[in-house]
Amino acid sequence: MLTSNKRRYYVITSNTVRIGNGKSLKVKVAKKQHVQQYVQAIQNRKARFEFEILDTIVAGIQLFGSEVKSVRLGKASLSDSFAIIHHNEVWLENMQITPYEHNHIEMLEPKRSRKLLLHKDEIRKILTKINEKGLTLVPLKAFFNSKGLLKIDLAIAKGKKLYDKRETIKNRENQRQMEQIKKQY
Repeated sequence: MLTSNKRRYYVITSNTVRIGNGKSLKVKVAKKQHVQQYVQAIQNRKARFEFEILDTIVAGIQLFGSEVKSVRLGKASLSDSFAIIHHNEVWLENMQITPYEHNHIEMLEPKRSRKLLLHKDEIRKILTKINEKGLTLVPLKAFFNSKGLLKIDLAIAKGKKLYDKRETIKNRENQRQMEQIKKQY
């Protein structure tokens, strides 16, 4: 990079500065700081195996600031979590969010109940589906939308029987074998 200052020319390289008259100076270069990588989405891998997904809904979630920071760092888990409807409000139960390391003001429970944000009409539709067929609400994934807000992909699902799970495993193995055969030819 070439810069000028009142007829003097400086050539800046990684750790030395050369002045136009042939002199060079050693310069300390700042160390690169570790940049934390943010997670795009948190998946509930068990949900698709244990449940048959009938319909999906995207809902917002009510969190504190330190919880959002923990989720951005990937310190959250949706395994064994489920949603319930209580007094016409949808609540997410058993979602694990590890407390943020640098939060010293308020200590929150990692598995506390969290309110999901849906319109009343959407809640009524979900409630009628669940009551009629004996279905359940299962979170599939947590992700940040384009505005940077945390959303939960919620599924209306029906529990699978043991033989359904075996069939899923068998189909997956057959699919893998087919892919291997295709790669050979």
